[in-house]
Amino acid sequence: MTLETILPPERVLFDVPGGSKKRVLEFYSTFIAQNIPSLDSQEVFSRLIGRERLGSTGIGNGVAIPHARSPHCTAPIAGFLKLAEAIDFDAIDGDPVDLVFVLLVPEEADDTHLSLLGQVATIMNDADTRHQLRKASSQRELLELITAKIREQSAA
Repeated sequence: MTLETILPPERVLFDVPGGSKKRVLEFYSTFIAQNIPSLDSQEVFSRLIGRERLGSTGIGNGVAIPHARSPHCTAPIAGFLKLAEAIDFDAIDGDPVDLVFVLLVPEEADDTHLSLLGQVATIMNDADTRHQLRKASSQRELLELITAKIREQSAA
């Protein structure tokens, strides 16, 4: 399973209002529940926030990878958000976050979950990739960039 198969164009969001970690996670939870009827926004939010309480998913360099398991998730789901303004995400390096890659996986998806997290981390750890994503000036450009980077990583 690759990121490309679980990140459709409508889940690559450009210029998302930030404000706070909680607001971004609430925004995504509402957004994904509107797109996938089997998901409940409160349940998704509760699981994402619960994971953050274990330790921030802010991996550094302005990137966060919030992720959670959900019993109502039948297959892995991804979303990518470029925030309008960087926010405090309690990242390990203390830097504010403006690139957010969200993953939801079924409750039992152990290996898949770890593999997808690894793919995201590999892509987002590349300084050139982060720079290009930050320079994107439209949703279309952001989508093209993230898709190209996912394909490059899948081919490697």
